[in-house]
Amino acid sequence: MAEELAAGKLLVDRPAEAVARLRINNPAKRNALDHEILDALAEVLARLSEGIETRCVVIAGSEGHFSAGYDIGSISEESFESEAEALVAHPFHAAIEALAAHPWPTVAAIEGDCLGGGLELALTCDLRVCAAGARLGMPPVKLGLIYGHTGLRRFLDTIGVAHTRELFLTAANVGSHRALEIGLVNYTVKEGDVERGSVKLAERVASNAPLSLRGNKQAITMLSENPVLSDEQERELIELRESCFASEDFREAITAFREKRKPQWRGR
Repeated sequence: MAEELAAGKLLVDRPAEAVARLRINNPAKRNALDHEILDALAEVLARLSEGIETRCVVIAGSEGHFSAGYDIGSISEESFESEAEALVAHPFHAAIEALAAHPWPTVAAIEGDCLGGGLELALTCDLRVCAAGARLGMPPVKLGLIYGHTGLRRFLDTIGVAHTRELFLTAANVGSHRALEIGLVNYTVKEGDVERGSVKLAERVASNAPLSLRGNKQAITMLSENPVLSDEQERELIELRESCFASEDFREAITAFREKRKPQWRGR
């Protein structure tokens, strides 16, 4: 049974061992993001970061769509400027930062519309599975908006300058094959298969050693954010790597390999 948050607009369930799924459930608005959904995302991601019971998180939509982006249609005309800025500046930023900082690997299950802030949410995940028929795009120039520099940086880091310009200056949507071609997604699946495909991928990720999952994600993040490491950062990465040799899980992995069985991870 799914846990309901944000008045039922965010559902949390466990579709596989050590996998949690956060499903945006605002289908009347193609799963548009609002204050309640974004605050709940940040809260539950913080909760799922503790312990080793959850070792991979899937972010998904519902009823055929991932997310159409910010719910700007509900903002009143009288206070449009302040409400629009408040939505983008605080709860969206907090949710994105919580997702980016999450210590366990994350997977986006993309289908239908994945637009604007919805696409940045998916891009912030470590891995993305995309169904045929999905539409991925960044429409800010159609709305008179200048996108935040932190969001733009995520796109530049993932798909490069040329493809970021393509998305943000044309506002043209791309399909799953083009998204795979430019590195916007990692895997494509048939239409209707994104739930099964994303859970299967998350299950595969979660079956690996907890300390290794967290440590490798931490190292990848540090290296991607710091092309040139300081002496302190280099020492931190060396210590991180060396710590695994003294872990119980490393010994368990070697023993399980010899005994030809599945390791029993303890996260220590």
